[in-house]
Amino acid sequence: MWQLVLMAMMVSKLLLFDFSASDDWSAWEIENDGVMGGNSSSKLERSPEGNAIFKGTVSLENNGGFASLQYHFSTKTIKGYKKALILLKGDGKAYQFRMKSSLKDKASYIYTFQTTGDWETVEITLNEMEPVFRGEKLDLPNFSADTIQEIRFLIGNKKAEDFRLEIKKIELDQNQ
Repeated sequence: MWQLVLMAMMVSKLLLFDFSASDDWSAWEIENDGVMGGNSSSKLERSPEGNAIFKGTVSLENNGGFASLQYHFSTKTIKGYKKALILLKGDGKAYQFRMKSSLKDKASYIYTFQTTGDWETVEITLNEMEPVFRGEKLDLPNFSADTIQEIRFLIGNKKAEDFRLEIKKIELDQNQ
């Protein structure tokens, strides 16, 4: 009986990415406000423990104001998954976690979370993620898709600031 419970617990999660367990980060890309003429800069580095360190400087010059780290992948079926679990260590600043069901979608579904400066697991209920396009909330229902093709971390707090976000693992969970 306990084996069935253990198996059920194991299949209740879908690993999207574990930085410390992968040597291939080539699908992760930086996209900053330079796409709109801004001057923000960021980079992705590996910590001694193998975690991702997304760090840089957000600039408000030239109508800038954001830096992001994105991961595109083949379609993943997520029907039945209720929340995202992200093991990370922030710098006390607010960040957005974003998802797209398809790379063709213009809207991203976002959830803003505040980091504590310590290691923590950020839990995001998927159906609380709100649709936005270029920073504007859209009059559409919250996230309810059965597939995803993109996840992204973004910082854009409407101020010039340095930032550092260390990320270990991102997964989805079927439990509420």
